[in-house]
Amino acid sequence: MKKHNGMRPQDIVVLLKIIALKNDDWYNSDLAQSLKISPSEISEVLNRCKIARLIDSKKRKVNINSFLEFLIYGLKYVFPAEPGAIVKGIPTAHSASPVKEHVSGGSDIYVWSSAKGTHRGQAIEPLFKSIPQIVSDDKLFYELLTIIDTIRVGRVREINIAKEELEKRLKYA
Repeated sequence: MKKHNGMRPQDIVVLLKIIALKNDDWYNSDLAQSLKISPSEISEVLNRCKIARLIDSKKRKVNINSFLEFLIYGLKYVFPAEPGAIVKGIPTAHSASPVKEHVSGGSDIYVWSSAKGTHRGQAIEPLFKSIPQIVSDDKLFYELLTIIDTIRVGRVREINIAKEELEKRLKYA
């Protein structure tokens, strides 16, 4: 068995993309192209996730219960995020759907820095550098990423809302 050297942020991104695809009829090259990650890195991600038991032995289907548990209880400790400078970007965390519908308008605005962004807010480092470029193509994928960013930077109430929204989307994946 291969040695597991720990999770990397792109592992989370790849698993979320697999969930957003809603089927197991995909190729590593499809994931690589859509996420702007090399095919060899996709292969490494899938191997790490198999060892961590976050994906099945065939590396096609995400183990939803294990992944959900990791996202809720481990993500903010393994991949913490600190709000940064005010920049132009794409809304994330509780500044984007689906969490923003449940919080009052007085909350801080968080964004992934992007020249194509339409909002100004505090910068949140995305889990992977290509995220601001690729989220516009896939609504569910974008929602999943904003939900987990809420878990990474939110306050207790926002995190509880994010957990509910995440469970809604993953339990039926």
